[in-house]
Amino acid sequence: MKKFIYHFLLFLFPVCLAGQTVTVSEPVIIRDEKSYDIFSDDRGNVLLFRNKISEFEVQGFDANMHQSWEKKVELDRKTPEIEAVVQGEGGGFNLIYQFRHKLLPILKIHRYSPAANLVDSMTIKRLDQSFFTPDFQVAFSEDKNVALIWYVKEQHEVNALAFDMKQMKLLWEKTFSPENMLLYRDFLEAIVDNAGNMYFILSKDNNPGRNRAHYLEIIDFGPGTDSVLRRYVVPMQEYLSYDVKFAYDNVNKALKAGGFYSEDNPTRAMGFYFLSIEQRQPDSPLLKFYPFDDDFVNILNEKEKSKNKGIPESSVQDIVMRTDGGFILVGELNKEFQRGASNTSVYSRSGFRPVVDYYYDDIFLLSLHPNGDVHWKDILHKKQYSQDDSAMYSSYFLAKTPTALRFVYNDEIKHENTVSEYVVRGNGEFDRNAVVSTERKELQLRFRDGVQVSGYDFVVPSERRNRLKLVRISFRNEK
Repeated sequence: MKKFIYHFLLFLFPVCLAGQTVTVSEPVIIRDEKSYDIFSDDRGNVLLFRNKISEFEVQGFDANMHQSWEKKVELDRKTPEIEAVVQGEGGGFNLIYQFRHKLLPILKIHRYSPAANLVDSMTIKRLDQSFFTPDFQVAFSEDKNVALIWYVKEQHEVNALAFDMKQMKLLWEKTFSPENMLLYRDFLEAIVDNAGNMYFILSKDNNPGRNRAHYLEIIDFGPGTDSVLRRYVVPMQEYLSYDVKFAYDNVNKALKAGGFYSEDNPTRAMGFYFLSIEQRQPDSPLLKFYPFDDDFVNILNEKEKSKNKGIPESSVQDIVMRTDGGFILVGELNKEFQRGASNTSVYSRSGFRPVVDYYYDDIFLLSLHPNGDVHWKDILHKKQYSQDDSAMYSSYFLAKTPTALRFVYNDEIKHENTVSEYVVRGNGEFDRNAVVSTERKELQLRFRDGVQVSGYDFVVPSERRNRLKLVRISFRNEK
């Protein structure tokens, strides 16, 4: 019998199977959208921000997914470019964008009410180089109150700032140049915690056959470092990083990472690892490695008995924090295959192009205790195949309800299929349920772009024939 973690509040109570409520909006015609964003207004309503080629618009949907209003959003006229849109304090939203004034790039933020009325605005940064267009990258803290904004010049000079969107205040700004950094080669992630501390993470010497050992380099800066730039390294022993994802544990004040490692063959993951770095003791990281066992590998590779050669073509998709300081590492088997022969090519305006096949298969979960020990492991079976669609309908949406983790996904990638879910409890036990059939409903659900709007509800977009529908799935009947 698997042991239950009593202070893992996310999974405090057992799950009883119950029906879900699925509500679909009327279609919205999309033709000239660059992108769109979905978020909640904290009152049960859903907002859709539409970033079009020549204008910006917000549409409001009530709890029954009826469109109740729409409004144009006015920005500076000098060809504004949206950098990020995120839900804000009190149910409104924050919009970060750049534009040019007298040829100089300017970064600005607008704060809007739940009715899309402009409440406040502020210039975050003015650049003094007219012939330079910064490629701003934006990351948000877990509570969505702090934005980390950064760009890199000449592959090595990092220009970063943290902005408090709740107080509309610049927290800090810093320029630094990591030693021997090439952005395309070394960069892993940049994240920010709720207090406004930055963690800029690099992967160094991650190549087989080299004399230098692989290590992770972490640069942090902010209130927690007394505004002193700190650098520390994590030696990866004899292993290489196959894939890794970082997250900050704001409850236990530690930087966490879950990853897969490889050995001589960088194309196969031979095991997984746990990394925890406490903010007060960054020079004493807790790092543990575990090889994938034979049975686990054979199930994922669909082989009864074979030599353990690891897991090919997989990735770390999520890290789910446990309140006790541990986490659940979520991996997924996925690959793409390009067929470039003339008899498998497709003709387009630019000529013949290769066909690309996408495979998104089993999800696997690794639950790890705060000390890095393994609690339990699960494999959630699924098979998804698609072609030439950038895998937009593949993978899953992870809904975190008060009683369980729910992995919701398309059974098959086609016009009419069944949507299913795995309901995973805190002790690793799980159930598989059918959620809804899309037969004769003209839905193609993009679960990778879903947004959780409450503890029991999430909204996922459906795109089909230039028609966008918003689909709300509610688990409020669960017990």
